[in-house]
Amino acid sequence: MGKTVAIVGAGISGLAAIRCCLEEGLEPTCFERGNDVGGLWNFSDRVEEGRASIYPSVFTNSSKEMMCFPDLPHPDDHPNFMHNTKMHEYLRTFAQKNDLLRYIRFETLVCSIKKCPSFLVTGQWEVVVKKDGKQELTTFDAVMICSGHHVHPNLPKDSFPGLDQFQGHCLHSREYKGPEAFKGKRVLVIGLGNSASDIAIELSRVAAQVIVSTRTGSWILSRVGENGYPWDMVYITRFASFLRRVLPLFVSDWLHVKQMNTRLKHENYGLMPLNGTLGKEPLFNDELPSCILCGTLSIKPSVKKFTETSAMFEDGTVYEDVDFVIFATGYETSYPFIDESIIKGRNNEVTLFKGVFPPLMEKPTFALIGFVQSLGSAIITADMQARWAAKVFANSCSLPTTKEMMDDIDENMEKNLKWFGQSQSLQTDYITYIDEVSSFIGAKPNIPWLFLTDPQLALEVYFGPCTPYQFRLMGPGKWDGARNAILTQWDRVLKPTRTRVVSAIHRPRHLYNLLKMLLFPMLLLTVLLTFY
Repeated sequence: MGKTVAIVGAGISGLAAIRCCLEEGLEPTCFERGNDVGGLWNFSDRVEEGRASIYPSVFTNSSKEMMCFPDLPHPDDHPNFMHNTKMHEYLRTFAQKNDLLRYIRFETLVCSIKKCPSFLVTGQWEVVVKKDGKQELTTFDAVMICSGHHVHPNLPKDSFPGLDQFQGHCLHSREYKGPEAFKGKRVLVIGLGNSASDIAIELSRVAAQVIVSTRTGSWILSRVGENGYPWDMVYITRFASFLRRVLPLFVSDWLHVKQMNTRLKHENYGLMPLNGTLGKEPLFNDELPSCILCGTLSIKPSVKKFTETSAMFEDGTVYEDVDFVIFATGYETSYPFIDESIIKGRNNEVTLFKGVFPPLMEKPTFALIGFVQSLGSAIITADMQARWAAKVFANSCSLPTTKEMMDDIDENMEKNLKWFGQSQSLQTDYITYIDEVSSFIGAKPNIPWLFLTDPQLALEVYFGPCTPYQFRLMGPGKWDGARNAILTQWDRVLKPTRTRVVSAIHRPRHLYNLLKMLLFPMLLLTVLLTFY
């Protein structure tokens, strides 16, 4: 009998966790509050307490070659950026293909997870769940929390004087399910993230007026990257990540700002971030600049105060006769079924080794999957974390000492604060992080070895997009189809767009694009060396 593992949530992280537990000979039981897999991507037209909520028009911000499990590419005719129904369909396919559904108990609420009285010896957990009004307690050898962090809305009402006197309607973006109720209304959207921009643009087609209020601004990226390729297929590469790490900070910052401003000068649109060199995740939207140009929505600074019918902004301007205020202000980190001290340490901050393991826990039998955020796909992040956690639970991989883990947390907190600023979630650099975790289990691609043994593959792995297949190329869990998936990834990217064939396929020229990007820094360095 393998060790038993309780998994909370059957979204992306939960499905990855079930599969990884099975690969290690563990016995998983997944508890899902809803009636289907998919988590965030399992759309419901109702807002349900304790479950993530999306609106009908949500599309992925990561392209299909990035947003997949490392041994299951999307069908080649699927669009590069998928509607939420397509993404949900893919997750169901993954669950069925790997026979995961029989390990999931649907419509089951996790009430509490506590250490057993014998925890110091056994590392076991008492899990209380409720189904059909009846509670049940079961003891498990380990626990994986996979319920995500888009559940408990952050509503900073205390930050807005006068809001309690406002006579219009207030709601959080998780309650938004469509534009019908807003027809002809005057709407204020507070926040400038992906949800805020999507909702504001959708409402701008039916509302009388839409204003977006932002405190910090944001970089805007289009899903359509250089030469029309998906943005992440040209932006997220190992070589680009290497450059960001080794270039002088002023050069790296200059390149970052230049890249973000390629499409538009953000300051001319009122979008410029307060600290533009921070590596916070940008906003992905293809229509926002056009809507600003066409006057269908406007960008304003923070709201200073509300009156009964209006909002006054920090610049002194007033938005009169406001009917609706939509708070697109993100989510709080909250897992009400566990003791918060498990994941939070000093200064009530989330304190986890690599965003997964509590460093001070006596037994390594608890893992938080999917909490780390980066400029990349959530699927490979969750999959790699789950592979690591399952190996730790199965005693085929060990964690560093408590001191080593705490030192690593301190070092990364300092780095991340400098690079990403303050954040509710754990922000990290995508490729650096996945490489670190994959190295713990022996799944990190050996680039020098690939250049010696398979130069064609090595060029695509290093200079091409860092797709999930790279992490099933070698080591434990190796997938025999990984090499072919990498070498054919551009065929799957271009298949759904080439519905009218007019010429041969044009693939990106990785080395040419990188040399072009480096031209100015190289010239600048030459000038500095010449005169100094």
